[in-house]
Amino acid sequence: MRRRLALVLLVGAAVTAVPIAIASTQAPTLALSIVHVVRNCHVWATGSKTRGPVTTIFVKRGTRLKLRASCPMDFELRQTAGPKLALGGSRLYTGTTRTLVFRKAGLYKLVAKNVQTSAEIGLQTLGEDNFLKLKVRVR
Repeated sequence: MRRRLALVLLVGAAVTAVPIAIASTQAPTLALSIVHVVRNCHVWATGSKTRGPVTTIFVKRGTRLKLRASCPMDFELRQTAGPKLALGGSRLYTGTTRTLVFRKAGLYKLVAKNVQTSAEIGLQTLGEDNFLKLKVRVR
């Protein structure tokens, strides 16, 4: 009887510990937005921090990156280097979010080019519109 109770407790503890171990090894989800600014129209941003038109981030394998177009323009998103990503459609529309998963180690390069100009949408900006570049280093 004691053996059976000990076995039941052991199996119960193992079953409970497995999901906790799996959850702790999952890679994080990061959020990166394209936001509108007055000088040169748009930049990358994380939360409330702007990162400029060219930025590099470092992540571990399996990380999910949520890209959001918060700028009032649409963008053409394409990959220029690295292991192939599932980008979905190339157009990133205003207010939409695209989730990318970096499954393999390496250097990924992405570019986002605005489809409309600032003048076409009625935005006043200083200087030419930025051409956004993103490097993602996956370890």
